[in-house]
Amino acid sequence: MANATALPQPEPALDINHKFRWFILIGLMMAAVMEVLDTTIINVALPTLAGNLSATTTEVAWISTGYILSNVIVLPMTAYLTNVFGRRNYLAGSIILFIIASFLCGISHNLIELVIWRIMQGVGGAALLSTAQATIRQIFPQKQQPLVQTIFLLGIIVAPTLGPTLGGWITENYTWNWCFFINVPIGIASFFLVANYLKDPPNARDPNRKADWLGIGLLAVGLGSLQYVLEEGNQSDWFQDDTILRLAVLSGITLTVLIWWQFSSKNKQPVIDFRVLKNRDLAASILLFVAMGFGLYGGVFIFPLFSQSILGFNPTTTGLALLPGGLGTAVASMICGRLLQQGKIDPRAIIFVGVILFTFSMWELAHLSVSAGFDDVRTPLLVRGFALGFLFAPINSVAFGNIDPRQAQQASGLINLARQLGGSFGIAFLGTFVTVRTKFHRETLVEHLVITNPVVQNRVDSITHGIMAHGTGEVAARKASLGVINGVVQKQAAMLSYNDSWMLILGAFVVAIPAIFLLRRPKPAAAAPVDAH
Repeated sequence: MANATALPQPEPALDINHKFRWFILIGLMMAAVMEVLDTTIINVALPTLAGNLSATTTEVAWISTGYILSNVIVLPMTAYLTNVFGRRNYLAGSIILFIIASFLCGISHNLIELVIWRIMQGVGGAALLSTAQATIRQIFPQKQQPLVQTIFLLGIIVAPTLGPTLGGWITENYTWNWCFFINVPIGIASFFLVANYLKDPPNARDPNRKADWLGIGLLAVGLGSLQYVLEEGNQSDWFQDDTILRLAVLSGITLTVLIWWQFSSKNKQPVIDFRVLKNRDLAASILLFVAMGFGLYGGVFIFPLFSQSILGFNPTTTGLALLPGGLGTAVASMICGRLLQQGKIDPRAIIFVGVILFTFSMWELAHLSVSAGFDDVRTPLLVRGFALGFLFAPINSVAFGNIDPRQAQQASGLINLARQLGGSFGIAFLGTFVTVRTKFHRETLVEHLVITNPVVQNRVDSITHGIMAHGTGEVAARKASLGVINGVVQKQAAMLSYNDSWMLILGAFVVAIPAIFLLRRPKPAAAAPVDAH
């Protein structure tokens, strides 16, 4: 006879990895740290690389450009590649590819070799963010997602800030080769954990899936051309250069055709499932990640230029100035993860706090003067770090909180692509913006430097007499004094342009605020679903 009262059923395991998911998390987090760290650690070493490889500044920039080019092309394809090869095989293979490419970068003897292996690094690095994040979403229960996603995101958030510090220290105390060799032990440990503990559920792979070759081709040409324009546009005077203009047009056309083809009824298995963007939480989150990529990578790009050219910092001091902010991000992220796990605070409220803190930090940086020092930049950078910690985790929580787990891989690829492209837009636009605004402020300042002005005349006379006191003739001293005045004007103009740049980043965040109102509170944790595959 059947029991009148049904016995409670145990919560189903999320997938077959439930026993080892914390080992898998450690391995995936190490892979993510390795990938993101590699995007910034080498930037500090670029001048040294240029000298050692007998390359110009423009040529050596391809060490970074090549990596990002291949990375942004593969990122949107990670869902397709995971489906074909299986997540374990794809992740483990990507880690191996990254390790081998890192070692070959470290033993490269010329620029061409180094750029080729950096491109291979970028191919392997795409899965270390996108597929790794989606895997964590699939192997942990819903109630643990805020905490584990926060732990994983620590590497993505903190590594870009710590990269210049570590890169500067390695370059000054060892050689640039170790900026690549450092990936080898980290990668081996990550590969061991992923290859040994991560398993695919039955029928997870679809090796017979037909490739969307047209979509893959359009994606590679469109994103590759766009990334090249963003990376090289500032150095080539943008659309005054025929190559930049042609590639910009090509990118616009191919990306437009790509979107049409992915939605076309004739395309039965699109390489990118843009239909996932029908989820308004994901779409709004992607807009916010573009803004955060702009602020995070754009800020990391211009701060070393600002601190070393205006404040007189060396690379090590610049890294030390950024270090407290990175630690602040780590602390804020853990606090945020704990709050999200408890579920008592609406993630949207935390996002607003993060936006307020970030705008405050940008406002403070935008009001520095040429006499500023280490103590003046430390506080706003620390606040900026805390702000980023209060932004990444809750936005991720909202983005994935109301989405079908089967769409997690595609969503993760688009989110990481948005962050990367936002950073590329930030670096490209801010590089041009600083140049243009410096010229503008210089012209404005020069208009007020009339030699008949008593204040200007007294300043010139004071400098001239100081130079003459060292035995220089009056004519030469007066000429030298004008050179000093010119240097002061140029430095002040550059200072004002950096002030404008911080305000521009602030504006990007303000413009993105309406997207927060499109977000919905994540659904409460329920019984864990079956694996997304």
